[in-house]
Amino acid sequence: MIVYLSLGANLGNREQSIDTAIELLTQQAGPLIKRSSFFYSKPWGFDSPNDFCNICAAFDTDLSPLELLRTTQSIERQLGRTAKTATAQNSLPLYSDRTIDIDILLYGDLHMDTPELTIPHKNMEKREFVMLPLQEIAPHLPFFAEK
Repeated sequence: MIVYLSLGANLGNREQSIDTAIELLTQQAGPLIKRSSFFYSKPWGFDSPNDFCNICAAFDTDLSPLELLRTTQSIERQLGRTAKTATAQNSLPLYSDRTIDIDILLYGDLHMDTPELTIPHKNMEKREFVMLPLQEIAPHLPFFAEK
């Protein structure tokens, strides 16, 4: 199954963290098909002096969506991520600086919405730092069809 992931970091050696995550994903999830250039952006959803480095990457995986989620979370922990996004009392996410963040954007044509995982990623179209690198590697996706 072809999956598209978004990877980002705004702490430490951002590019190295992303490259290491790509290597680990290739070993644990399946072969890398394509990856975007590095994109740099201000934090989204919170204030920080640390800009993000982001990419999108496509992999060919035999993992189920939830197995892929567990794999990405394990890699995040291995690379120093200590906590996922928390939620405020009003149910809005509380974002923070991170050494690595790996989000599942698309998993083939699958649509799912569970407490653990939503595919397609619910905020991807709102995030230029996701859509620009995704368009670089997958301009054929319906998101980018000429209107």
